[in-house]
Amino acid sequence: MLGAGSWGTAVARLLAPSHATTLWVRRGALAERIAATRENDEYLPGFAVPEELTVTSSLAVACDDAELLVLAMPSHGTRAVLEEAAPFIGEATMVVSLTKGVEQGTLLRMTEVVGEVVPQIRPTHVGVLTGPNLAREVAAGQPTATVVAAADESVAKVLQQIFMASSMRVYTNHDVVGCELAGALKNPLAIAAGIADGLGYGHNTKAALITRGLAELARLGVALGGEPLTFAGLAGMGDVVATCSSPESRNRAVGVELGRGRTLEEILASTRMVAEGVRTTSAVLELARRVDVDMPIAEIVEAVLHGGRRPQDLVPELMGRSAKPELRGIR
Repeated sequence: MLGAGSWGTAVARLLAPSHATTLWVRRGALAERIAATRENDEYLPGFAVPEELTVTSSLAVACDDAELLVLAMPSHGTRAVLEEAAPFIGEATMVVSLTKGVEQGTLLRMTEVVGEVVPQIRPTHVGVLTGPNLAREVAAGQPTATVVAAADESVAKVLQQIFMASSMRVYTNHDVVGCELAGALKNPLAIAAGIADGLGYGHNTKAALITRGLAELARLGVALGGEPLTFAGLAGMGDVVATCSSPESRNRAVGVELGRGRTLEEILASTRMVAEGVRTTSAVLELARRVDVDMPIAEIVEAVLHGGRRPQDLVPELMGRSAKPELRGIR
């Protein structure tokens, strides 16, 4: 497991009792503290780390002879870690990305970054795990469902069995592109949902925002090669519902504070957690422009995050858009 944030730690805790698992932690001091106290007090406090879980700050130790690498770093740090780890990764290794983001600049998905940086790995052995998976709820053993996508069905089934647990039901999907994009594209929508909550709007507003936002991200996802049904499943609608509704959602939490009048700089300075939408909203909109897909909700989020606009000033713009039919399709 490369990455010891809340989600990486939660999944490592899930795997360790059944599979020999090593958690790679970037900072040596934190790795030593987790190993000694059996708790990740910075990113997942209150949950014990199993004794079976090996903790290290050495990529060589973590990656050498590993049959499966699980990537749980933020999108902006994935390439650098993989470049350092590449010499220790074998060609038969399977790779699963947990990261819900798009690389800035290149606009690549994380599985595409893996293909560039670690070309010795077979493309059919690279997949993604995604869905409505809030880290603290998974760590608490609450019933959860997720989807693992890989182009090779046999690989997807192997990964399904690895991640399946008494509290985690895992479904397979062959649509790697759609599943991976759904996780990344929903981040601006989650920020928008938080802004609506921060401004004090009610359930009608939230329902409309989620529904129209899902249509928006599905249009872009299909235009980029995903399959329509993927966006109606766990990777799409499931993740949207969870991240737009839960106080545990980092992206929603950023939006709530923006809606209440705090600046982005103040919000980011107050937390160690990474809200992928803050960095990737611009990348999502650049992808949309490439394929000529209109994303008005994401545009508003971008204007608030990086354009100096106040959330309350932009609501009339969204409500005043020209009238359209609802069922335009997503192709």
